[in-house]
Amino acid sequence: MFKFVVLCALIATAAAVSKHGGNTKFHGASSSNSKHYSAPGGRTSDDANAEVTRFTADVHEHGFQYAFDTTNAIHAAATGGADGDHQGDFAWISPEGEHVAVQYVADENGYQPDSALLPTPPPIPDAILKALEYIRTHPQQDEKPAFKAAPARRG
Repeated sequence: MFKFVVLCALIATAAAVSKHGGNTKFHGASSSNSKHYSAPGGRTSDDANAEVTRFTADVHEHGFQYAFDTTNAIHAAATGGADGDHQGDFAWISPEGEHVAVQYVADENGYQPDSALLPTPPPIPDAILKALEYIRTHPQQDEKPAFKAAPARRG
């Protein structure tokens, strides 16, 4: 079922890309080690005219991988195995001009995104940290009853 979903996603992506007619440019596989993506000449206000500058996809019995980049600084890449685990990253330029980048892992522990722009919990107060350390270093002892109950009498 997983392979079918991935295949459908890739077909939908290819169909959407081909919808832009002859303006779409495909280039062969290239390295995606760089995590910063920017559009040539900056972001245009007309995203509908964006072109795909790189598109690679491979679906096989052991998993899948895909990657694409566009002229308006959109990037996505992912790899996954037949076990359902996968990892990837995606990025774009926000309307405010800020570079947004997210890396993620999706496995038996769920979807785990990582980005400087994701909210984080507030720091744990020092008093709580001290209390947790005290509890860790002073494990609770089993309490012994103050008296022993007398055995029941048979009558």
